[in-house]
Amino acid sequence: MREGYWKNWIKAAGVRAIKTVAQTAVALIGTNAIGITEVNWVGVASGAALAGIVSLLTSLAGIPEVEE
Repeated sequence: MREGYWKNWIKAAGVRAIKTVAQTAVALIGTNAIGITEVNWVGVASGAALAGIVSLLTSLAGIPEVEE
């Protein structure tokens, strides 16, 4: 692997995970809310965090943005 691969991988995987967390949170808020005070924030946070972890694990298989 070329020099700097892991630095680029961590950056790309982090960006993907953050986007996944945000998208999941928005989806869970939208499907969970009657009003903003009725949102199960613990459920939203745990679901979004799990999605971020899954995103990082999926990135282990490879990220097209990062050349080997």
